[in-house]
Amino acid sequence: MNPRCDFIKEKNNPLLRVTLFLMSFVGLLRHPRLSRLLAVRWSGQATDGIFQSALASFVLFSPERQANALSAAVGFAVVLLPYSLVGPIVGTVLDRVSRQRALFFCNLARSANLFFVALLVYTGTTGVELTIVVLVAFGINRFILAALSAGLPLLVDTKSLITANAIAVTGGSVLVVIGGGVGVGVRALIDGAAIADHADAVLIMLSSAGYFIAALLTSRLKKYEVGPLAHEKESASLMQGFRDMQEGFRYLQGHLDASRGIIATAVQRGGLTALTLTALLLERNTFNDPSKPEAGLQGFGIALSIAGFGVFLGAFLAPYGVARFGRHRWIKFAMLASACSPLVLAVSQTEIGLCVTAFLTAFFGQNIKVTNDALVQSKIDDYHRGRVFAVYDVVVNGAIVSGGLIAALLLPPSGLSRIVPLTVSVAYLLVAFILLRPVKFYATY
Repeated sequence: MNPRCDFIKEKNNPLLRVTLFLMSFVGLLRHPRLSRLLAVRWSGQATDGIFQSALASFVLFSPERQANALSAAVGFAVVLLPYSLVGPIVGTVLDRVSRQRALFFCNLARSANLFFVALLVYTGTTGVELTIVVLVAFGINRFILAALSAGLPLLVDTKSLITANAIAVTGGSVLVVIGGGVGVGVRALIDGAAIADHADAVLIMLSSAGYFIAALLTSRLKKYEVGPLAHEKESASLMQGFRDMQEGFRYLQGHLDASRGIIATAVQRGGLTALTLTALLLERNTFNDPSKPEAGLQGFGIALSIAGFGVFLGAFLAPYGVARFGRHRWIKFAMLASACSPLVLAVSQTEIGLCVTAFLTAFFGQNIKVTNDALVQSKIDDYHRGRVFAVYDVVVNGAIVSGGLIAALLLPPSGLSRIVPLTVSVAYLLVAFILLRPVKFYATY
């Protein structure tokens, strides 16, 4: 008997599983329709990284601006507030107008908006004016990401959803980190020729060009290629948006495993925000000289890069884990593993401890996010998908803002605290053992 044939026939062979799973990644990357959507998503998210690094440098890592937990937490809230405010109408709009057109015009609007952001940063403005234009920028971004998520299931079959989500979400997250690194590097190159605020303004202008490129890339998609389907095209109104949100909540009541998965993802993201805030203060005020914020920015960038590497590797593990253990058990395992990650920082409040925690929390957190996205997408028909994802995003963003504000109340200016990582660990454990217990969290079909 041919041993090679035995290898191929052996369904439980780990090497065969890994090989097939890697082949599925490569196959989807070459998928003619999905690759066009990924080009739009990834170009925009790489630009997000550049823009966010410039904004963080201007607001939190400028020599004349002392960072503290509350100001950083408020910064998180400002970034995410538009996501929650426009949430009720996002599903309504995306379920009724061409998502390709929404992607095109939103990217154009975001490109134009950043001209105003760059002007304010160039003049050193940090007041209400900057807050408003930044709110607009991130509000537009909310539409773009929702359109990309809602359209993805129309491009691939159900069996490929987990892998496609892993590629789209993880690739985007990694590119945000890479874009942030590019932003830090470019800023370091031009910082000598301009004052800090001017360097940040140049980066934001570069981001404006990046969003314009993302808009052009949407022309490769057909008008209704990413939805909505023909039966969804109805008139939209603001009140209809809130009614659709209510419909999304009611729909999730009939899919309790998806609801519990959404809450678990939200709690994990909230804890990750608390740890990110801790990392920011540690790098800005403890691990580096507070009078040299550039060093703190570089240290924070390194920690984020390590977390980004964890996100990248998490994408490769998630489809294999799901194929081996199933979506529900894999989400619970990843949550339990996430609960162990902050303990490293609680025990060792050093740069090494911070980097290990960043890697592990991002690694297992990405497993939760990718797997749950596919779980929700597989449960929800396209008619309700925009509404449910609007609910999903509002819940997650509320948890992120809450995580940041709670951490701000617990953290000292130095960032040195065992309370925050221990609190995050306990929250994750409660979710794993209570919310995701097998008697409640299981496949309904």
